[in-house]
Amino acid sequence: MKKLMILLIMLTIGAATLKAQGPPPNPPSSANNGDNLNGPVGSTNGAPIGSGTFLLLTLAAAYAGRKVYVVNIAKIQ
Repeated sequence: MKKLMILLIMLTIGAATLKAQGPPPNPPSSANNGDNLNGPVGSTNGAPIGSGTFLLLTLAAAYAGRKVYVVNIAKIQ
């Protein structure tokens, strides 16, 4: 009975905290600030993805190179 009471108290507190949050704010319109951030990927106002792609490819090449190196060392020994 004590475990059931603790469970009900925890569920009540959990439900109350979920309702404590307000709704998310409205997104800014492009008419107010002049920026259009909702354009296609790679547009002049979008997020820069070129440097991230370069970093990902560099790390992938380094990882693959290490794997090949370890396999070759294991074959020699």
